[in-house]
Amino acid sequence: MTLLSEGEMAVRGRLPWSSNASFVVELCLGDEKARAVYKPLRGERPLWDYPPGLYRREVAAYLVSEWLGWALVPETVERDGPLGPGSVQRFVDADFDEHYFTLLERPEHHPRLKAICAFDLLVNNGDRKAGHCLVAGEGSQRRVWAIDHGLCLHAHPKLRTVMWDFEGQPVPPELMEAITRMALLTAAPAPLASFLSGEEAEALVARAAYLVRHPVFPPARSARSFPWPLI
Repeated sequence: MTLLSEGEMAVRGRLPWSSNASFVVELCLGDEKARAVYKPLRGERPLWDYPPGLYRREVAAYLVSEWLGWALVPETVERDGPLGPGSVQRFVDADFDEHYFTLLERPEHHPRLKAICAFDLLVNNGDRKAGHCLVAGEGSQRRVWAIDHGLCLHAHPKLRTVMWDFEGQPVPPELMEAITRMALLTAAPAPLASFLSGEEAEALVARAAYLVRHPVFPPARSARSFPWPLI
């Protein structure tokens, strides 16, 4: 995390097909080097329903994942960069031929995919495309990561996702333990509270409470429940 938050940053290229300006950067701190994804405020397109500062929702999603203990989102920090303030997330050196639909074909990935489904219900993810599920690593270290959370944690219902295949199945008990802890909160845990409005924090807890009362994966309500493009 120190490398992400304090390393010298050099832009190496722009990520293609991204609706907002997102950059691959190289970070250097002493002898340490790593790649990361930098999403500056200056590169965001204005939206009617989300306030400026989508990059802060990227950081907030990481903090929710860590608070739950699920480690779904790569390490993400808020910091200044060559184009001003933004989020910096550890680059996942993934197999980019893989995505949610290909991973779904292999049952060994289902526990991790179910965790991402539950996470999206909690953070009210408005844009879970198939390509936002990345698989990386070898052997026992191979795991699925969830990225791109700029459109999440809105106070009003915004859920749009491709991940509806577990409809009607119970949310696994090991996930429900953390969800139950969240439902008992009276306020968002620090430092998450600094990234959310009071209304957004209350809505997060309310979504957790709803899942405690209805611990099953819901169905898609309409075609508008799916993002576009799907991948």
